[in-house]
Amino acid sequence: MPLYSYRAISNRGQIVTNKVEDISKQSLIRKLKRNQLTPISVEQKTRRFTKKPVKTKNLRNLDEATKKIIEDAKSRKKSEKFEIKWKEPVHIGETITERDIIIFTQNFYLLKKANFNNIHALTTIIQSTDNTKLREILYDILAGVEAGDNMYTTMEYYPKVFPYIYVNIIRIGELSGSLTNALDQAVKYLEETSRINKRLKQIFLPNLAQFITLLVMLIVGTLVAIPAIQNLFDSMGSTEELPKITKWFSNFIDVLIAYWYIPVSMIVAATIAIIVYINTPIGKYRFHYFKYTMPIFGKLIYALDFSRFIKAVLLNIQNGTRLQDAIEVSKNVTKNYVMLSMIESSIDNILVGDSWIQPFEKSGLSSSMTIEMLKVGMQTDLAEMLRKLLDYMEIDIQNIMNKIMKALPQIVYLIVGLLLIFFVLVVLVPVLQVYMGNFIFKAYGV
Repeated sequence: MPLYSYRAISNRGQIVTNKVEDISKQSLIRKLKRNQLTPISVEQKTRRFTKKPVKTKNLRNLDEATKKIIEDAKSRKKSEKFEIKWKEPVHIGETITERDIIIFTQNFYLLKKANFNNIHALTTIIQSTDNTKLREILYDILAGVEAGDNMYTTMEYYPKVFPYIYVNIIRIGELSGSLTNALDQAVKYLEETSRINKRLKQIFLPNLAQFITLLVMLIVGTLVAIPAIQNLFDSMGSTEELPKITKWFSNFIDVLIAYWYIPVSMIVAATIAIIVYINTPIGKYRFHYFKYTMPIFGKLIYALDFSRFIKAVLLNIQNGTRLQDAIEVSKNVTKNYVMLSMIESSIDNILVGDSWIQPFEKSGLSSSMTIEMLKVGMQTDLAEMLRKLLDYMEIDIQNIMNKIMKALPQIVYLIVGLLLIFFVLVVLVPVLQVYMGNFIFKAYGV
């Protein structure tokens, strides 16, 4: 019998993982359900030994890829009547940026729209790609395609270049026969991610620089300026005293410097404990649930994941895939355990004749409008309703983004403002005392 590896969650919230033999995946899901376990993922395992992935999957080594690059470059240079001397065939410091992947995907999408096959499209893109490292990877993908593999199988060997969600969007497109539409979605995913990251950096980086600058000024002022002012008061015989908050913070810094290893050890231990807990199945599930319910960003993260899932389902349905198979294939666009649990429950509900929408409704994470549109779609034209749902969710995501971008600067400004007030009270007030010169009058009893 086939061997399956499953991950499921119990009624108490505990994550259970195991490998078992069963006649089919559907049979195993039913057994898990009877044992009050909600499946998160169920995958069939091969019994053969698999080698550890290497950097290049299809080419023998990097020398083979580099040799192809050199030959192509030399042929182009000769046609232009130039002589070329190769000293370093690979640019060691060259990196593959997010923009490189966006351009590659856009070019691939345009060539597929022009009815290029995968081999012809990849060959054309390789010839126009300047980034040496990216060209090596594209040669590897091309070698896999020429050998009869799908592109996504080679892309999985380069997780630092091709994001997980990106690879699975390509995977869904290849398996469903809609690679052109999948490439369009992949471009939108990359551009959307880049746009969000850019907007967040514009908010955080300047304010983070201000926060760090104020913090450094606060600590340096406490360590240097405050003792100098106190010595000035003492040398003049003045009865002038520093503010209580200044004394308290100065003493706090002195204790922190004397026993620095205690807070550092506590922070390191807490960080390690959190990382270890998050890497456990139950810890990862709870952390993923927190990501969907966290303040400010929770709704946005869930909306983006659910929107990508619906896009993948629609892509498969448009190509004649059954709803159950469409959901099964589409679950790979997310790594969130909570979403995966709901998707597996949906598949299980289809097998027993229940509504696949029910797990998303019971979670309380989806809006009532989203659930109602899915229910109406099941009674009318599901593909058409999914398209309308995606239009609605796109507007909803944009509204959430606008709210975040309005609220986030206020929160950041509040934190920086509080630190600035504390800096004024601790450091600037004593400096003003010296500037005003009242301590001199007190020194002479005036």
